[in-house]
Amino acid sequence: MKIFSSDLTRQADNFTIVNEPVSSLNLMERAAGRAANKILKLYFNKINFSIFAGPGNNGGDGLVIARLLSEKGLNVRVYYVKFTDKISDDFKANYEKLQTINEVSIVILDSIEKFPKLKKNELIIDAVFGSGLTRILKGFPEEVVKQINNSGNEVVSIDSPSGLFGENNPVGKRTIVKANHTLTFEYPSLSFMFAENEDYVGKFHVIDIGIHKEFREKTNSPYYFIQKEDVKIRKRKNFSHKGNYGHALLLAGSYGKAGACILAAKATHRTGTGLLTTVVPVCNYQILQVASPETMLNINETDNYISDLPDLSNYNAVAVGPGIGFAQETKQMLNNLIETYNKPIVLDADALTILSENMDWLADVPENSIFTPHPKEFERLAGKSENNFTEMQKQIEFAKKYKIFLILKGAYTAVATPEGKVFFNSTGNPGMATGGSGDVLTGIILSLLSQKYNPQEAAIYGVYFHGLAGDFAAEKKGQYPLIASDIIDCLPDALKASE
Repeated sequence: MKIFSSDLTRQADNFTIVNEPVSSLNLMERAAGRAANKILKLYFNKINFSIFAGPGNNGGDGLVIARLLSEKGLNVRVYYVKFTDKISDDFKANYEKLQTINEVSIVILDSIEKFPKLKKNELIIDAVFGSGLTRILKGFPEEVVKQINNSGNEVVSIDSPSGLFGENNPVGKRTIVKANHTLTFEYPSLSFMFAENEDYVGKFHVIDIGIHKEFREKTNSPYYFIQKEDVKIRKRKNFSHKGNYGHALLLAGSYGKAGACILAAKATHRTGTGLLTTVVPVCNYQILQVASPETMLNINETDNYISDLPDLSNYNAVAVGPGIGFAQETKQMLNNLIETYNKPIVLDADALTILSENMDWLADVPENSIFTPHPKEFERLAGKSENNFTEMQKQIEFAKKYKIFLILKGAYTAVATPEGKVFFNSTGNPGMATGGSGDVLTGIILSLLSQKYNPQEAAIYGVYFHGLAGDFAAEKKGQYPLIASDIIDCLPDALKASE
């Protein structure tokens, strides 16, 4: 699914109006109707609704929702937030239509002194501003939003929480509606992908309103939201054997960090690699042999850390980093790897920290390699960012400069490509914020890469499967008790669901 800017979203509406064809008023009716149906599903036990509508088309959506909810026999009050005399044509048409319905109370709210005292059981529907907002709220509109937030009532925002920009939000104090749910039409906004906006957006729901397919297909965007249909796992042939599914090499673990190696190795196997060899120091030999009997071992002569590379020509894909530590010999091993291996490498965890201390080595990293940092590791590589939008810009610049795929882990994990595109992941949950989860992701990506999925597929599919396995694990065990091993255990469910 493409993520369109606010401007492209307006263009998509206009294209649909001209080419479906459909009137703008009927398109608003369709969109608001589907939003009303979603509200009724989310809040099936609510009977009292207060709708705050601005003078533009976002307010027009709110007026249609008010009429449709009233037709269901629900108690609806509309507050027309009048901060200007200018109104859109579709707002005007729906306002006049709503005035003919005696069951709906309409109040013109043109000063903060008139803000109503809301009942605790009322659901607030925020339709003051949409995603096209480009100015920080000030004056009367800001005071309205503050009162909505201070009410303590549940809030559903239409299109976007009022006060939130569609793309780049300014740094500093901002007044934005804090929604429990946001109902967005056709595409999520880019700003929904950023952690700093979580308290405003709540849970967002993408509502299909029938935007013309031709516009979606022909209009380019650098931003995407990964859906199930974007992930295509390959079917296996009856006469295939382990040699058809690659030989992966994993360099992981050190004294006290055998767990990272075990988790990555198990995830590699569970995602379907044909063979896996893991390079380990002596101290991790016995525990890995017992914990993952499917894994072949290349045992270094050093007791507590990895120092030597095997013959790399035997392997289809290589991953390095989980738990390798920071011994000088390990650092030299990493340097030797990126200088001598000419295929994409998966680099994670300690390997990324070592690179951040030796930035000149980045020039030798093979093209199309895959980096998997968490935010702090990325900060060490690219420097601090003032907000999540500028962090994403640095992620894009880094991926383009070094011609790599950079996976920035978190909610809606983002995969930046060497061409400057960003794919945000739709799977996963907060229960996955646990030690070892990143090691599992490394194993999944290594496995896909060894099976000759191209680096972009390995990165995008990897984060999707990782998150989906985490969702299955959360369903079975809950988010609080979830551990990294649970994610591995649920990888078969994730892969089967993606067949």
